[in-house]
Amino acid sequence: MSEFLMKPRIDFAFKEIMMDEQARIGFLSAMLRLNPADIRETRVLNTSLRKFHKDKKQGILDVRILLNNDTEIDIEIQLSALSVWADRSLFYLAKMYTEQIHTGQDYTVFKKCVGISILDFDLFKGEREFYSRFHLREDTRQTLFTDKLEFHVVELPKLPKELKEDSDEILLWAKFINAEKKEEFDMLAEKNPYIEKAYEKLQAISRDREKRMEYEAREKAILDHNQMMLEAREGGLKDGLEQGIKAFILDGLEDNLTKERILCKVERHFALTRERAEHYYNLFSAAKDK
Repeated sequence: MSEFLMKPRIDFAFKEIMMDEQARIGFLSAMLRLNPADIRETRVLNTSLRKFHKDKKQGILDVRILLNNDTEIDIEIQLSALSVWADRSLFYLAKMYTEQIHTGQDYTVFKKCVGISILDFDLFKGEREFYSRFHLREDTRQTLFTDKLEFHVVELPKLPKELKEDSDEILLWAKFINAEKKEEFDMLAEKNPYIEKAYEKLQAISRDREKRMEYEAREKAILDHNQMMLEAREGGLKDGLEQGIKAFILDGLEDNLTKERILCKVERHFALTRERAEHYYNLFSAAKDK
């Protein structure tokens, strides 16, 4: 029987891999074009979506990391197409940025915020490159306005099938995240010592019975969500979407989540404004009480 290995692109597995400091340093040094030796310390921060429960549907999970120079990094993996991804990424990175300042402080407290999106769909139609990096620049002269906000996007469907002898480290990591077979993992681990550490972590969590149960629950939740959205599109987008929103809200109420938590989850999962999320919350929570 072949060895069971989790897929790193399932966000539960990726987040567990990023709990290993060497894997974390290797991934970030590749994405940010840094010398690993210059990253003295990384710290994984708690996020509001960190909680798991095998019976519940979950939203998009993120990995929040703080570097020794106070740069804050948010990494998200999204497996199903979301047309508003760019707007959503901007919103949450801007929120992460503004949360740095508190009453009585001045603007010198702001540190750099970096968003890394790993997507299993084509965000930029017609573009062939799998990796994109964005800064705020002047249109004509390309003068950098500020380096405090930075976006990285990896589109997994655009990965080249074959690696070259001099393949970029970002490509190696993207291939690792997208890999499924032991032979792929073995080959990539031989090419990069940090990927080797990530692979060792992947093997360890894949052997852990409890983590495997959490992983399989997460994978099932993602598949269920994708199927629900597919059925919503096929059976009438508005009706199907409303049924999905209703299920989310009722699940949240059943779990005794606060109204604020439910609204945040609905906003993020269905790309709704706060006003629309509140409309559905009031509609479906009232129906539950009848």
